Amino acid sequence: MVIATAAVALASAGCGGSSSAPTTADPTSHAAGGGAYPVAVTASFPHRQSLAQRVRFVVAVRNTGRRPLPNVAVSICNTTCSYKAPRGQGTTVQAFSYAIGKAPNLANPSRPIWIVLQPPGKCGYSCRNLGSGAAVTAYSNTWALGRLAPGHTARFVWTVTPVKAGRFTVAWQIAAALKAPNRAVLAGGKPAQGTVAAKVSTKPPQYVVQPNGKVKTKR
Repeated sequence: MVIATAAVALASAGCGGSSSAPTTADPTSHAAGGGAYPVAVTASFPHRQSLAQRVRFVVAVRNTGRRPLPNVAVSICNTTCSYKAPRGQGTTVQAFSYAIGKAPNLANPSRPIWIVLQPPGKCGYSCRNLGSGAAVTAYSNTWALGRLAPGHTARFVWTVTPVKAGRFTVAWQIAAALKAPNRAVLAGGKPAQGTVAAKVSTKPPQYVVQPNGKVKTKR
């Protein structure tokens, strides 16, 4: 199994995406004198997957600066996290989902590519019942894990299972806080965002029972 990995040390960003309310934070807005927060990020997701397979999408955020991040957050977007993403992309679509096009009579025009089995944060009642989990915020497709001290790393982990075959792009974006100032920075000045690609096969995963009784996915 090949793992698709993106690693960046982050620059100015909030959690982006074009959406109807609620929306993610505007990465262009920041309070005067707020400065920026140096961050390094690694995102990983299995590049090859099968229907009904259990996989993990992981975003690790390390604070490389001297100040704590007030409330480190990650937004999950469809295809792109550009703040002016067209409808059907960004956070106009639910996390790990796709848009089904013009559907004026539907309350929810999103359909899942992956079903989220466990979101980031402590797994309480919501998480155990396939809800958004304790770390979810009022912002679209955005989870936050609180204060992040200098030199420390916050790991956002989603356990998901694919229910739709095809080639897909999952985008992510980091914010230092849910409200301004929320910019994270890297030496190159690039936005705190990235993408990972995944191909979901219609072939179901093969499971093998090992001599010790544990079940392992056959690759």
